[in-house]
Amino acid sequence: MMECDCCGNDYDKAFVIEMAGRRYTFDAFECAIHKLAPTCRRCGCRIMEHGVEADGRMYCCAHCAHSCERLTA
Repeated sequence: MMECDCCGNDYDKAFVIEMAGRRYTFDAFECAIHKLAPTCRRCGCRIMEHGVEADGRMYCCAHCAHSCERLTA
Protein backbone atom coordinates (compact mmCIF):
# COMPACT_ATOMS: atom_id res chain seq x y z
CA MET A 1 0.00 0.00 0.00
CA MET A 2 1.05 3.57 -0.64
CA GLU A 3 0.52 6.56 1.65
CA CYS A 4 -1.36 9.62 0.40
CA ASP A 5 0.81 12.77 0.35
CA CYS A 6 -2.20 14.87 1.33
CA CYS A 7 -4.07 13.02 4.06
CA GLY A 8 -1.64 10.24 5.04
CA ASN A 9 -4.13 7.45 4.35
CA ASP A 10 -2.67 4.07 3.35
CA TYR A 11 -4.65 2.76 0.41
CA ASP A 12 -4.17 -0.20 -1.93
CA LYS A 13 -5.62 1.72 -4.91
CA ALA A 14 -3.49 4.85 -4.52
CA PHE A 15 -2.12 6.49 -7.68
CA VAL A 16 0.92 8.59 -8.56
CA ILE A 17 0.99 11.96 -10.31
CA GLU A 18 4.20 13.51 -11.60
CA MET A 19 4.18 17.30 -11.82
CA ALA A 20 7.09 19.69 -12.39
CA GLY A 21 9.57 16.88 -11.84
CA ARG A 22 8.10 15.75 -8.48
CA ARG A 23 6.12 12.59 -7.79
CA TYR A 24 3.05 12.63 -5.56
CA THR A 25 0.94 9.75 -4.27
CA PHE A 26 -2.78 10.21 -3.63
CA ASP A 27 -5.64 8.01 -2.51
CA ALA A 28 -8.35 10.18 -4.12
CA PHE A 29 -8.74 12.87 -6.77
CA GLU A 30 -9.99 15.18 -4.02
CA CYS A 31 -6.59 14.97 -2.28
CA ALA A 32 -4.74 15.56 -5.57
CA ILE A 33 -6.84 18.66 -6.26
CA HIS A 34 -6.35 19.97 -2.73
CA LYS A 35 -2.58 19.56 -2.96
CA LEU A 36 -1.85 20.47 -6.61
CA ALA A 37 -4.58 22.65 -8.14
CA PRO A 38 -3.89 26.38 -8.24
CA THR A 39 -6.13 28.76 -6.29
CA CYS A 40 -8.12 31.62 -7.82
CA ARG A 41 -6.52 34.93 -6.90
CA ARG A 42 -9.92 36.57 -6.33
CA CYS A 43 -12.34 34.04 -4.81
CA GLY A 44 -9.93 31.38 -3.51
CA CYS A 45 -11.58 28.36 -5.14
CA ARG A 46 -9.43 25.57 -6.56
CA ILE A 47 -9.02 25.79 -10.33
CA MET A 48 -9.84 22.35 -11.73
CA GLU A 49 -10.19 23.32 -15.39
CA HIS A 50 -8.27 25.68 -17.64
CA GLY A 51 -8.91 28.85 -15.68
CA VAL A 52 -7.84 32.30 -16.88
CA GLU A 53 -4.37 33.76 -16.60
CA ALA A 54 -3.99 37.56 -16.52
CA ASP A 55 -0.70 39.34 -15.80
CA GLY A 56 0.79 36.09 -14.51
CA ARG A 57 -2.03 35.53 -12.00
CA MET A 58 -4.49 32.63 -12.14
CA TYR A 59 -8.26 33.00 -11.86
CA CYS A 60 -11.03 30.41 -11.99
CA CYS A 61 -13.02 32.34 -14.62
CA ALA A 62 -13.13 35.51 -16.72
CA HIS A 63 -15.50 37.16 -14.21
CA CYS A 64 -12.95 36.85 -11.40
CA ALA A 65 -10.11 38.00 -13.66
CA HIS A 66 -12.03 41.08 -14.81
CA SER A 67 -13.28 41.88 -11.30
CA CYS A 68 -9.79 41.70 -9.86
CA GLU A 69 -8.31 43.79 -12.68
CA ARG A 70 -10.96 46.50 -12.02
CA LEU A 71 -10.09 46.49 -8.31
CA THR A 72 -6.38 47.02 -8.96
CA ALA A 73 -6.82 49.59 -11.77
